[in-house]
Amino acid sequence: MRIGFAADHGGYAMKKRMAADLLAAGFEVADYGALDLDPGDDYPDFVIPLARAVASGNLDRGIALCSSGVGASIAANKVAGVRAALIHDGYSAHQGVEDDAMNIICLGSQVIGYATALELVRAFLAASFSGAERHRRRLSKVAALERGEETP
Repeated sequence: MRIGFAADHGGYAMKKRMAADLLAAGFEVADYGALDLDPGDDYPDFVIPLARAVASGNLDRGIALCSSGVGASIAANKVAGVRAALIHDGYSAHQGVEDDAMNIICLGSQVIGYATALELVRAFLAASFSGAERHRRRLSKVAALERGEETP
C-alpha cells in the first residue's frame, strides 16, 4: 500500500516518527513535507499536494497532521475526490473507510499522543470500503456536489 504523509510544523515530529514506523512495517511511504521544521510554514503547502496525489490515485491513502488536525482536514477536503476526516477514536478510523471511503486521515499531534495516533492509523490502513449500495449511493451524491451539480 502506498501511503503519503503531510504535516506542517505542528505535526512534523509525529509525521517523521510515524513514517519511519510504517516504512519499517512494509508500507511504501511518500513524504509531502514539511521536510524541515519551520515554525512559519503553512499546512496547505503540504496537505494540498498530498490530497492531489491521493485523489489522482498516485497514493492509496494519506495521513495529514497539524497541531489540531482541523486545518489539515479543511485543506484536504478542498480537493475533489478526497474524503478526509479528523479522527480521534478507533471506531471512526475504520468506519470512515468502510462506509465513507475515507482516503485521508487527519490527526492533531497536540490533541492525541503518538501511541493513540499510530493505533488510529493502523485501523485506517487495515480497513476497506464495504461497497454497500447505500454507501455507494451517498458517495455518488458527494461526487455530484464536487462536479458542481445540483444535489438535494
